[in-house]
Amino acid sequence: MSTLIKKPEAQYAVDHPIDPEGIWTRTELVLSMKLSTTTRETMDASVPALVDQLSSLLNLDLGQAEDQIVQGLVRKGRSLIEHGERPTNDTPAFGVFLYLRDTAAIARRLLWVYAEREGRLPYAG
Repeated sequence: MSTLIKKPEAQYAVDHPIDPEGIWTRTELVLSMKLSTTTRETMDASVPALVDQLSSLLNLDLGQAEDQIVQGLVRKGRSLIEHGERPTNDTPAFGVFLYLRDTAAIARRLLWVYAEREGRLPYAG
């Protein structure tokens, strides 16, 4: 797996347009991880890119002002990307695994909201 470089969330959102296929692929990889066969190194390497992608979705107007479900997803997404909530070196592997799954699930749901609003379905296969 290639080395991922962590960028601040705000910089990522400014410099990169939304990449539905990239977000779909990343979330698919994370959601297909198995705790028993995925190394801690692989999980740790996945966190920055996934946080960046979720952050880019959270910086969009996804209709959260009019939709309480979207509002809840945005609130949950923001809580996941706060620095105090992210896994650290002291976080057990199971904690990192759960964090990745939660973050990928929220990113996937927000991606569907984005795709529906934009009339673009993400890559699904």
